[in-house]
Amino acid sequence: MATYQNSKELKNLTLGKATEYCSEYNPNLLQGVPRSLNRDDLSLVSNTLPFIGEDIWYGYELSWLNNKGKPIVAVAEFRFACTSPNLVESKSFKLYLNSFNQSKFSSFDEVKKILIKDLSATAGIQAQVTLFPVEQCPALAIKVSGREITCIDEADITVDNYQYTAELLKYAQTDASSEVSSSDTCPVKTVSENLVSHLLKSNCLITNQPDWASVYISYEGAPIDHSILLQYLISFRQHNEFHEQCVERIFCDLQEYCQLSKLTVFARYTRRGGLDINPFRSTHIAYAPAARTLRQ
Repeated sequence: MATYQNSKELKNLTLGKATEYCSEYNPNLLQGVPRSLNRDDLSLVSNTLPFIGEDIWYGYELSWLNNKGKPIVAVAEFRFACTSPNLVESKSFKLYLNSFNQSKFSSFDEVKKILIKDLSATAGIQAQVTLFPVEQCPALAIKVSGREITCIDEADITVDNYQYTAELLKYAQTDASSEVSSSDTCPVKTVSENLVSHLLKSNCLITNQPDWASVYISYEGAPIDHSILLQYLISFRQHNEFHEQCVERIFCDLQEYCQLSKLTVFARYTRRGGLDINPFRSTHIAYAPAARTLRQ
């Protein structure tokens, strides 16, 4: 349903086009996509966003040569604030990182400074970059939150809709409200839940390639029916949108239909081309945890 698919900014991307890989450092390979394209569609104004958060990426195929020509490999963590004017387009990011392969750099620190400079220029905001030797990378550890997390995927539901349907959430709190006394003096029941579904799938906005993710949703408010929430998430299955945009859409839909006092949405997408993208949006938490799932 994305109404911005034919924008000139998307037509100019290398994504979806045949390209040659460059193995000599080239910052001009990076391309940004204005976040406003999606946010206009969601009626979001950049200076009054309903969320805070960031996009956290892990790069597993970063390599360069030291001054003696010896290959060096590293795992990279990249963080971009959700307030940046642009998101970094993923194919251009992969091509850019591959351009380090046959270029010489004196140290990890030199590579880090170059990455920060180039990525900050593309995103339009200061990027954060951390480089880890492969055997000393905490980002590779599969971490489980100390909080109890409920997986909603076991719900026994019948599904016949695979086209994005926000209106499903209209009924997400119907059962919860029926449990509350009709007395005007009785407060609405509120809960705090940490939920996860591993069934989120969407498609690339340009290439239609499938994107797979586990999505974590933490909220405080009236109880959300897990079966309806799962049907809503499954409705993204044929939806075409970038990772970051899907997460912002989920966040905005939950806020619109469920009126939650606190909300966090964190999608952990499987990697493609050595990169995984993990958008994090929250009403009250600014930074994503350093963790990954088994599928990443």
